[in-house]
Amino acid sequence: MMQFFISNFHLVTYVLVFSGSVLESGWASTPSQIQLEANAIMNSGWWHLSPSHSHHICSWIDGISCNDAGSVTRITYKYSERSIQLVTLNLSAFKNLEHLEVSNYSLIGSIPSQIGNLFNLRHLDLSYNSLQGEIPLSIVHLSKLTYLHLFHNFLRGEIPSSIGHLSKLTHLDLSHNYLQGKIPSSLGHLSNLTNLTLANNALHGKIPPSIGNLSKLVYLNLVNNVLYGEIPPSIGNLSKLNYFHLANNALHSEIPSSVGHLSKLIYLDLSYNFLRSQIPLTIKNLSNLFNLDLSHNYLPGKIPSSLGHLTQLFSLIISNNNIEGPIPSQLSLIRNLSVINLSCNKINGTFPTSLSNFINIQYLNISHNLLTGSLKPFSVEHLRFLETLDLSYNNFTGPIPESLNAHNLNLSFNNLSGPIPYRLDLYELIGNEGLCNNISYMQTEYLFQPCSVRDKKPRQNQLVIILSITIFLLMAFFLLLYLRHNSIAIKSKHARITETSKNGDLFCIWNYNGSIAYEDIITATEDFNLKYCIGTGAYGSVYRAQLPSGRIVAVKKLHGFEAEVPSFDESFRNEAKVLSEIKHRHIVKLHGFCLHKRIMFLIYEYMERGSLFSVLFDDMEAMELDWKKRVNIVKGTAHALSYLHHDCVPPIVHRDISASNVLLNSMWEPTVSDFGTARFLNLDSSNRTIVAGTIGYIAPELAYTMVVNEKCDVYSFGVVALETLMGKHPKEILSSLQSISTDDGIKLCEILDQRLPHPTFSVLQDIVVVAIVAFACLNPNPCSRPTMKRISQCFLCQLSPFNIPLHHISLQQLMSQELRQYLKL
Repeated sequence: MMQFFISNFHLVTYVLVFSGSVLESGWASTPSQIQLEANAIMNSGWWHLSPSHSHHICSWIDGISCNDAGSVTRITYKYSERSIQLVTLNLSAFKNLEHLEVSNYSLIGSIPSQIGNLFNLRHLDLSYNSLQGEIPLSIVHLSKLTYLHLFHNFLRGEIPSSIGHLSKLTHLDLSHNYLQGKIPSSLGHLSNLTNLTLANNALHGKIPPSIGNLSKLVYLNLVNNVLYGEIPPSIGNLSKLNYFHLANNALHSEIPSSVGHLSKLIYLDLSYNFLRSQIPLTIKNLSNLFNLDLSHNYLPGKIPSSLGHLTQLFSLIISNNNIEGPIPSQLSLIRNLSVINLSCNKINGTFPTSLSNFINIQYLNISHNLLTGSLKPFSVEHLRFLETLDLSYNNFTGPIPESLNAHNLNLSFNNLSGPIPYRLDLYELIGNEGLCNNISYMQTEYLFQPCSVRDKKPRQNQLVIILSITIFLLMAFFLLLYLRHNSIAIKSKHARITETSKNGDLFCIWNYNGSIAYEDIITATEDFNLKYCIGTGAYGSVYRAQLPSGRIVAVKKLHGFEAEVPSFDESFRNEAKVLSEIKHRHIVKLHGFCLHKRIMFLIYEYMERGSLFSVLFDDMEAMELDWKKRVNIVKGTAHALSYLHHDCVPPIVHRDISASNVLLNSMWEPTVSDFGTARFLNLDSSNRTIVAGTIGYIAPELAYTMVVNEKCDVYSFGVVALETLMGKHPKEILSSLQSISTDDGIKLCEILDQRLPHPTFSVLQDIVVVAIVAFACLNPNPCSRPTMKRISQCFLCQLSPFNIPLHHISLQQLMSQELRQYLKL
């Protein structure tokens, strides 16, 4: 039945139109409902039509469906070869439209207020487009609407509070926009809602307690917003909830015990917040839970043994918290557990042997804790699915079991001892001074000790008896030999000190054994002959020296005339002071120094590959420096700076981070070097100083202030990170950062080093993360730059895949607040 709002003045015309529609005549002055719809489609410009197509549009236009009377009830438009606007379609013409779906990046402009005239609309999907503006208030007139999807657009403004009047809504997805303001409490009136997704916006404020009224809710996703306050206890009323996502917000206080009432919960993610309470004991009631992620909070206390009741659990992630105490053996009751990440906590004790029952475990990370004991529980052969095992940065002791097996294994920085099994990657064993190996190059490259006879078990009991008798018979001889040797050593040492003091001060050493003699350096470099010179820095030259032991070191010598310049002398002594007080795997190791008015030199670990700058400058070496190596170089440099800024007391600012001061060893691992301009930060003063650093890497604020702080290093790190990806200094990008923010035409893939093949999908996400971090560090406002500790943590955590195509990410998107929030920078 036709419905027209006309005045009495047009009553006669109305009768004629009605009669004309019955007789199918075309002379009426006002078109019929069907003709009105046909005209709207013809005039929209969405389809390539001709006037001859004006009749029977339901029979031949793809995506148009009609009822028995011929009126349009469904419009589905998914063409992406050209852009269209919703306003060009006369929505008022479609009185019987029930389903409107326009997606696949074809829609631009704004959502017109006329959309509120579609009184019969039940399904509205405008997702994956480029819609801008605000959500029109007229949308509240769609009283029959059950399905509203507006995600992946550029919508701004607030969520209309009147949206709570759409009482028949079952699906509401407004995610991946730029919506601001608070979550309206009126959402609690949508009693039929089963799916609610507001993720990836800029919503702030508290989660309204009225959310607990949505008794039919199955899926709730509020991740990547700026929500703060507490998680309302009313959440426990959502008895049908399966998926609960609150990650990447600013929620604090506690995890409400009412979470334990969500008996049908399958997925719970509260990571990257500021939650500070203990894990509630009621969580044991979530018997259907498949994934539990509480990482990157401030949760104290112990891991509840009651987690063993979660028999369906597949993934348990509680990393980066303040968890302490032992690992409960009750976790072994979860037979299907495949992912465990308890890293970066204060967990102590030993690893329970009962956890060897994890026959399905694929990923196990308990690094950066205080665990002790042996590795025997990890050597069970029936753990055939184990892919990743990270036990680094703990206090494990004893030998490495021969049966220990994992494709990705990291045992670094423990107290392990004994021989190294031949099949293990030595890089993943560094930091264990007790490990030994009798292969000379391994001893040189990784500083492992040679295995002595006493480290090996005797093969026969008779050998013990023979050795005992031999020792007893030769005891007197050894005693005499020792006395004689001691006397000679004392005389030799006295002579050595006397001779050394003529040339320079005796210098300290932090090598594993003994000291490096002054004469050895002079001999190895032939009194600093130019043929051993491998580089010249700001205040000295660097020489390659091979010591009598076969070990190769780098010697930085201050020239005689430079020693008379106070600034050079101060920088040289400053470098010795700084490096003597710090120790980190990605900071150059200082083996010794000689500081005397006649001769001054520092002795470093030798870095075979030279500087990052020289590698990127050379086409052959740059091609050998693949994407994975480049990402690892950026990560290692970030960890080093995080150590300087946050783990040293007082904090240390390098002040000259550049590609020339990032050195690479034979394994392409980075070390930060050249601490001549570094400063200890005095927290009680203004830290004013003269400008220092390399042009092109200096933070812009130093042009108008002399205050030095950690954010100066952060900016320089951003330049180095971007330079590593581009293969050259990003001077053009640095000079046009403001214009990039308004030009989304430049893609990340266009600025990457073109000498390398296009990155594979496995490493592409890491490259995007590095790029996001780099642009965050290059923020002109120092206060808006992330800390190096946050950057370091970002590189350590595992991230979920991006929701946007990685190959099409623009520089504008890299600098967006949305992606920074994704990394919680």
